[in-house]
Amino acid sequence: MQLSQRLKAVADTVTIGNRVADVGCDHAYISIYLIKNKIAPNVIAMDVNKGPLQRAKENIYNHGFNHCIQTRLSDGLQKLEPGEADTILIAGMGGALVIKILDEGFEAVEKSTELILQPQSEIHLVRKYLHRNGYDIKKEQMIKEDGKYYFILKAFPVPAKTDYKREVFYQYGKLLLEQREPLMMEYLEREYRIREDVKTELLLNPTEKSMERLGQVKQEIAYIEEALTYFK
Repeated sequence: MQLSQRLKAVADTVTIGNRVADVGCDHAYISIYLIKNKIAPNVIAMDVNKGPLQRAKENIYNHGFNHCIQTRLSDGLQKLEPGEADTILIAGMGGALVIKILDEGFEAVEKSTELILQPQSEIHLVRKYLHRNGYDIKKEQMIKEDGKYYFILKAFPVPAKTDYKREVFYQYGKLLLEQREPLMMEYLEREYRIREDVKTELLLNPTEKSMERLGQVKQEIAYIEEALTYFK
C-alpha cells in the first residue's frame, strides 16, 4: 500500500504520539500509514458508508493492525466520544462538509488538541470557522498532485480569539503568503488567468445575472492581485 503524495502529506502533519480520529477514512490508508510509521499509537477509523468501512476493516486486518485501529460506522464525529482522540483528521471533503462535521461534533472537537484538515473547496470559510471557534492555524502547506492544488491546515485551540486583519489572508492563507510559498504563486497566477477569462466572457454577454457575477469576479481578481504583492 502506497499513499498518494496528498494523503502522505496529510498524515505526516499529525503530531507524533497523538491518538487520531480519521474521519471519512475510506479504505483506511491514512490510518494504516499512521500506525505503520509509528506516528500514532492508535487510530479510530470512521466512515459514514458501509462499503468503504468494510474494505477498511479488511485492509487493517491484512496489515495486522486490528489491535490498534478501531473502525466505526459514523456520520462525521457522531460516534467519537469527547477525549477519545488528540488529533481529528478530515481530508478530501468539501469545505462546507468539513465545517458541518466539526460543528455537529464540536463536543469531541473541543476535547481534542489539534485539527488536521484538507478541505477540497471553500478553504477561506474553513479558516474563518477555525478562528471563530477558538482555533489558531499554526501550519499550512500546499501540495500539487496530478495538476491539482491541495491545502493542508494544522490548527490548535487557543485561549484568545484569533483573527486575520485582512480578508486576503482568509482567501489564500496568511502563512502561505508570508512564507512566499512557491506553489502559491503558481496557483495565484493560474487563478488570475481563469478569472480574467471569466470576466471577458461575462462582458461579452451582459445580463443582469452576468453583471452580478462580474462584480464577484472583479473582487476575486482584487484579492489575487493583493496576494501576488507578497511575491514581488
